[in-house]
This record gives sequence, C-alpha cells and structure tokens, in this order.
Amino acid sequence: MSHTYDWVIREASLYDGTGAPPVIADIAIEGGRIAEVGAAGGTARASLDGRGLALSPGFIDVHTHDDFAAVLHPQMEFKLCGGVTTCVVGNCGMGAAPFAEASVMARAFHPHAVLPEWRGYAGYLAQLDAAPPAVNVGVLIGHGTARMAAMGQEVRAPEAKEMARMKAIITEGLEAGALGLSSGLIYDPGRFAGTDELVELASLMRGTGALYATHMRDESTGLLESVNEAIAIGERAGVPVQISHHKASGRSAWGLVRESLQLIERAQARGLGVHADQYPYTAGSTILSAVFRDGKFGGGIGELSAGDVVIASSAARPEWEGKTVVELALAMGCEPEAAATRILAEEPGATVVLHVMSEDDVRTVMRHRSTMIGSDGIPTLEGKPHPRLYGTFARVLGRYARDLGLFPLAEAIYRMTGFPAAKFALEGRGVVKPGAHADLVLFDPERIIDRGTFADPHRAPDGIVSVFVNGVKAVEQGRATGLRPGRALRRATARS
Repeated sequence: MSHTYDWVIREASLYDGTGAPPVIADIAIEGGRIAEVGAAGGTARASLDGRGLALSPGFIDVHTHDDFAAVLHPQMEFKLCGGVTTCVVGNCGMGAAPFAEASVMARAFHPHAVLPEWRGYAGYLAQLDAAPPAVNVGVLIGHGTARMAAMGQEVRAPEAKEMARMKAIITEGLEAGALGLSSGLIYDPGRFAGTDELVELASLMRGTGALYATHMRDESTGLLESVNEAIAIGERAGVPVQISHHKASGRSAWGLVRESLQLIERAQARGLGVHADQYPYTAGSTILSAVFRDGKFGGGIGELSAGDVVIASSAARPEWEGKTVVELALAMGCEPEAAATRILAEEPGATVVLHVMSEDDVRTVMRHRSTMIGSDGIPTLEGKPHPRLYGTFARVLGRYARDLGLFPLAEAIYRMTGFPAAKFALEGRGVVKPGAHADLVLFDPERIIDRGTFADPHRAPDGIVSVFVNGVKAVEQGRATGLRPGRALRRATARS
C-alpha cells in the first residue's frame, strides 16, 4: 500500500549539513521529522518543486539576543524569513533569569515592553512551551544576570553566600535544560568578575555537555590575552568553549586575528573543544554605555572615534537614530564626549552600530575551520538595528561563498547547520537525514543575498523560497505564513 507523507520536496539540490557536496534528492516529511531522503515513493498531502533550488537544514543562529523577542515578537520574522529555524539566546552574559534582573537588562532592547513573569530558566522555557515562537529556542545561562542577582554591581570578588547564590542560579538553569553558561566581560556587572570566579562557576558544567560561551574582556589590542583567558577557563573547568563574535576591533588591533586563530588551533591540539562564531560585517553593535564610560570612548572596543559610533535605537529620541555621535554633537553645539554624555542621560539604553573592523580580518576569521556563523543581532525593531539581524546567513551564502568564493556553498551551509548543532548538542538538528527534525530551508543559490542596509535595515533577504520548522511550513515564497511551530529546546542530557 502506498504511503502518504505530509510533504515531499522533489528534486532539490540537497546540501545535507555535513559539508558533503550536493545531491539531487526528494525529501519526505512526516510528523515533524524527515521520513525519507532520496527517491521518495508514495504520495504526499502537499509537495514542492525543488528543481533548480538548494535545500539545506534550517540555519542555526548560535549568537542571538532574542530571549525576550521570542516572547514579545513570537512571529520572529526578522530571523525566520532569513532561513533561521533555531536561535540560541542568552549570550554575552545576559540571561532570561532570574526574572527581576533579566527584565532590567531587557529594557535596553525592548524599552517599552511588558513581559509576563516567569521563575527561573525552567519558567522561561515553560513560557515558550505555552506560547511557542515561530523558531526553536535554546538558552544559555547569563553570568551577568546571575551576578547581578547575587551581588548587584559590586566591584569585587563574590563572598561565599554570593557565590552560592550564583551557583544555585546556574544549577537551576542546567537542570532546566540550558545549553551552557555565557559571560559578557565588557558589560556591567560581568566585567567585575575575575578568572577564578568564572572557572568555579563553569566547573558546574563539567561532564554535562554544556559549554562556556564568552564575549571576552577585550576584542582590541588585548585580544590575545582575552582568548588565552577564555581557553584557560575552559581547560581549568573541563568544559567546551565558544568564543563569541571573533574579531579584532580598532585599527591598531587589525591583523591580530591571525594570532588568535593560532591560539585556538593550539588549544584544539591539546584536546579542548574551542570554537568561535562570527557575523559577516565590518561593523558591530552594542549598547552605548558599554563603549562610552568615564567620559571617553573605548571599553574593550579599542580606539574608537565618535564618527564611528552611530545611534541605532533611541526610544526617547528616535530622531537621533541613524546619526553618528559627531553629527549629533554638531547639532547640539558641543564636543562628541559631551554629546555622548547627554545621549546616555536621556536614553540610558541607547544601542549603537560601531564601524571598527577590517574586511581582511572578517575573511580571515570566516575561512578558518574553527568559525561558525552567528548574527549577534539586537532585536530593537523600533529603531535602526544592525542589518545583521535580518541578513547574516544570506550574506554569508551570497556574498562570501558564491560571489567571493571564500569557501564552497556546502561548507558555508555546514558552518550554519551541522557544525553548530554538534557544538551546542542540538540533538536531531542541523542535518538532513531520516529521523532528524524537519527544519529546512529551500532557497535559490543564484539569488540569495542580504538586502538590509544600515540606513534601511528592516529588509528580509532575497532568495529564500520556503522555510520549514519542525515539519511545518513557516515561510512561503519569502513571506511568513503566520504559523508558530518552534519549540523550546533542552539539552539532551538534562532530560529525564
């Protein structure tokens, strides 16, 4: 008797997420999973013609700040329409729990939001279970959030009871199914933590499969020292390491990535699971308060000209958005430092775009075998966020793989699918094979490209045809269908 599948995608050029060359194949979907790969027999309730198109696993964005966007904007179109089917949230030490401290941090990205309250990471994941977003969400525990809950903004080592409080928060998160622990060592209060504190906390993850992800202390002239610290934390704690948004910021640091990549290679040769993620742009983005302190620009970013700093979002003064601090200083009739002080006084949560990187460095990091892809997008949808929020994955596939030939398309896809799925222990995702979850992207390899600009960032990429999340068609002809088939993902070893 003939079998009837939910979907069959026919004769697509299949990139299976392993880095293997493409093959022409039919892919059958049933019950949210991939049922068959090859020549799919039987019939289907619905089918897609994949001829002339590439089919790959859904893109896994390992570096996001979508913790609260997944609750406030559950359609997640800014990621979904770019082919992203899974987001890892909680990066840079900014976690979703404890709620009181997390909601304070959330104001920087969502200044007017009203969030439903949850208890701990178990409560956050349960919130996503009850009101699913359109994409899957895995969570990292935020060290900065835990430290704030335990000891506020104290500039010192934790006392025993404060360390116990942080350990309790991290243990709760691990038991709930978190994928790891993240740190943000240029942000308050994470930057007040010493190496020993981070080792002691990361050691809680030894043997669990969870990892330590870090926005390091200095991504400028102190890059090598920062990479060495990250590696030392992983080796002393006995846990894998993920270096967030690997780059060299500021002209005096350009070129250092060649040496930082060698440090990663040496650590890998010693047996440490250390890798990095990267966004494919020469501009970064963060909160203004992280790069303007004590009346001067810097803060782990390196030498920073006020002309390189563009206001991305300012809820109180939207007319500032898209303008450099120099332009605003001229309008205010003052020096740039005075303008930055005024901006922070009126809009403490202002986010900025920073033009601080070298294109040569971007390419050097991207082609290295330790690098996977992560957007680091800030989901402040009301302003002018960095266009990486929408276009990261299409830009890697279109500009860097196809147009510049930095690596084959199969390798580019591996870096955003199978590679991150293995590193973050996302069971059954990141590959196309029978039994895997049916997270899939069908796209035109000749057309795929990012379209957003810094002046006009809210634009979905070209070339994305269809996106499936857990076997449900969530994007059709480049537009979201409105369905929300995403799931809260829990670390496999945390499940009963």
